[in-house]
Formats: sequence, C-alpha cells, structure tokens
Amino acid sequence: MQTWLDERLAAAGRRRTGPVTCPHDRPWGKVLTAPTDDGPVWLKAPGPWTVFEVALYDLLGHAAPDWILRPIAVDLDRGWVLLPDGGPTLGARLDDTDLIDALVTVLPQYGQLQRELAPHTDALLSFGIADMRPAAMPVRFDEAVEAVGPDRVRAVVELRATFGEWCARLASSPVPASLDHNDLHPWNMFFSDGRARFYDWGDAVVSHPFASMLVALAVVRMQLDAGPDDPAVTRLRDAYLEVWSDLAPRAELVADLELACWVGKVARALVWDRALRAQGYDQAGEFADAPYENLAALTAASWSDLRPNT
Repeated sequence: MQTWLDERLAAAGRRRTGPVTCPHDRPWGKVLTAPTDDGPVWLKAPGPWTVFEVALYDLLGHAAPDWILRPIAVDLDRGWVLLPDGGPTLGARLDDTDLIDALVTVLPQYGQLQRELAPHTDALLSFGIADMRPAAMPVRFDEAVEAVGPDRVRAVVELRATFGEWCARLASSPVPASLDHNDLHPWNMFFSDGRARFYDWGDAVVSHPFASMLVALAVVRMQLDAGPDDPAVTRLRDAYLEVWSDLAPRAELVADLELACWVGKVARALVWDRALRAQGYDQAGEFADAPYENLAALTAASWSDLRPNT
C-alpha cells in the first residue's frame, strides 16, 4: 500500500515527507495516513462489506465534486481511495462555531448533493450499496427482526403491518431515491467559508433521501437536550426541505421526512448489524446493543428518537 501511495502522490505532484502510520485497522476497514509537502493524506481500504465506498468516491468525484473531499487517487481493483486532509470537522469546532447556524447552511448543501446523485441510483446499487428504498423495506424489516431476535423486539414485530403501510406511502413520494449517508452528524462533515464537504460514507445506503435527517436531527436534539418540536430542530428540518420545495407542498414534504426517518431506523439497525458481525459481537463492547436500539426505536415517541421507549 505504501508503494501505491507514493506513486499516486508523485502522479499528483506531491511528495511524502514522513512515515506512513495506521491509526485505524478494523474488520470493516483500514486507514493509513502520511505527511506530505502539501499536508496530510489518508489512504482508506474498506473491508469487503463496505468496499463500495471506493467506487462511490469515484462517482462522487465526477457527479458531485463540490460536496466531498476530492480523491487524489482511486483504485477500484484494489479497493483503495487516497484522500486529502479536510482539516477539523464541524464537530471538532463546536466550541467556536454555532451548531445550528452552521447546519442551516450545511444541510441544504447536503440535500443538493442528494439531488445531484438521484439520477445515479442504478450505479449506486451496482456498487453494492444496500437497497433501502421504500419498496424494499418490508423485507428489510423482517431481516432486521431476525438479526436482533424476535423475542427481544416483540413490540416491534407487532408493528409489521403499520410499517408496511409507511413504506407504501413513502413509495408514492414525489421525491426520488438517492444516497443516504446514514450517519450524517457534525463529526462526518467539514465546514468552512460557507461550504460543506461530507465524508466517511461506509454506512451509506440507497433510500428515500429524507432518511438522512434521522441521525442529523437526532444528534442536534442530543446536543441541545431538545425535543423533536424544538424551534432549532424544526428550523434545520425546514432548511433542508427547502431544497426539495419544487417537488411538493411543505406539509407533504414534512410528512415524508417523518415517515422516511421512521423507516430509516430499520436501515440503521441492519447497517449496525453488518458492522458488528464483521467485527464480532463479542468484541463490540458498548456498541453491542446498537442494532437492537435502532430497531426498537420504532416504538419510540418520535420519528427522531434513536432509542426505544423504556
């Protein structure tokens, strides 16, 4: 990998100035980093379950280059992507940045990325990104229940028919399917000079795009200790939905967003289960209950709750 890294840096007119180190080596992927004469670089080698991320970066670099860290190099055969350093994330800058003011700008830009990617849904699926579109979700519901264990989520099992109705309603939405980052929070985004860039796409799925707001707004609620109808939460929701305002009236878009987030809890459960199976549940520690918690959140009080009622 080091030889490839040096060759790709040279092709880009850059030179490594120090040793290559490995800050992350996990079952779902390895990350190397090295200093160069033009700042640090990061070489990501996703595991077999998330190797789609390499092809995704290649597509993003062509279809939506303004919203990502543009790859220095991509090797589709090896499953490697070399990225520049993005600087501190928005999450790392919360001490000197107003989170809500920043996200009012960031979330519409993320929505624009999704609109630019909507015509590429077939390509996204061909990369191996999981199909979590509304029509597929009743089957995904059954898969998630089986993964968690039906006896653990009996209250969720009783929602099977209701969940199917949600999916049917969402399938009729005028908003086209697109990429859902599926872990969109301030530590997975960069923001400076009014421009957002998004990274760490290993949890991404193809879904109703509004499902992305499940994590984005749940994290805001946790940061502010706020309810789902807090003015800050609704301000961010509406800022994001403005990007889609040509497709349907606002009330319809709000209803679709809430449905997409309810349905998206199943996708979150399955992505967590995939990651923990790759690692081994016995090594998961505090995250071992994440698939259960995301699935059981179907019984929570709000579409933006990521934990079940207890």
